[in-house]
Amino acid sequence: MRGADSARPRCAVLVPAHDESHGIAATLASIRLQLVHGDRMLVVADNCTDATAAIARASGAEVVERTDASRRGKGHAMAAGVRALAGDPPDVVVFVDADCDLAPGSLDRLVRHVAATRQPAQAGYRMEVPAQAVHGVRLLQFAWILRNHTRAHGLHRLVGGCQLQGSGMAIPWQALQHVRLDTDDLTEDLRLGLELALAGWTPEPCPGAVVVSRFPATARGRSSQRRRWEQGHLATLVRRGPVLLVRGLLRADVKLVGMGLDLMVPPLALLAAVLVAHGLLGAFLVADGGSGLALAVAIVAFSLLATAVALAWLRDARGTVSAATFLLVPAHVLRRVPSHVELLFLRAGWNRAERPGS
Repeated sequence: MRGADSARPRCAVLVPAHDESHGIAATLASIRLQLVHGDRMLVVADNCTDATAAIARASGAEVVERTDASRRGKGHAMAAGVRALAGDPPDVVVFVDADCDLAPGSLDRLVRHVAATRQPAQAGYRMEVPAQAVHGVRLLQFAWILRNHTRAHGLHRLVGGCQLQGSGMAIPWQALQHVRLDTDDLTEDLRLGLELALAGWTPEPCPGAVVVSRFPATARGRSSQRRRWEQGHLATLVRRGPVLLVRGLLRADVKLVGMGLDLMVPPLALLAAVLVAHGLLGAFLVADGGSGLALAVAIVAFSLLATAVALAWLRDARGTVSAATFLLVPAHVLRRVPSHVELLFLRAGWNRAERPGS
């Protein structure tokens, strides 16, 4: 723990954890080195069946153990942690997942950013892959960069806000009193960011702050993780996207409108598949003697998508993802179609993803 710094508000770093005994010590070590006098580090061991709580205590964290099989999920763990902090509330709560490392200096940047803007802040969220990762994993890494970096910063430049991303979220204590945390949403970060924006607390990126995680080690683990993210995204898109957009228009609030439009963009593979299907339908209509308008619209839309993806790669991922990786895109899109249809009928839970070495 670093020495006292009177210029920085007090913060609490809240780490929700479900069976994270393998890697939580490293996460807490990355946090502990950045705490100053008056800060707190709290772990919520949620429905754990391993040594997560004991390891967290040995690492210097306060620990809340929560057991409730009927109300599982990260949102419930976050709510339990906030309730535990209420007796001595900090100025800012920083949420860090138990499988993430907080890059040096990031905690200070996040807390100071919130203090300066009086708005929630989101750290850059990076996913590491092994140096010899196959192209399929590199494609997932590019999709992550596109979603959580390129689009986040683009949205902020356009309208002044961004979506929350689950880890590396810094939120004023006062703002947390205006939102509900204890829900079963699979993408509690998206929902929380939208509720904060509706209440007048619009999240924005924090320059220089970074949290780092790793993709699951196995194809099965990556598939499970992706399915959970995509199902949660689609559910949030349907339930909250139109509402946010309408409220933004009624309030003439460009931030809400922008966040609503951003939310309503489906997962990239699904979007590409829909545009291809649209183009095939348009081609069929032309072959049958009908209008070529549908085909023209599909070609223009797909061209714009491809151009945007190419520019994003050139700007943010050229040094990380090789151009050869994109040869896998057609097969990836086709392979994901059955999964997206299946997601309409299944529900995933908050399960720990497989990690390297676990």
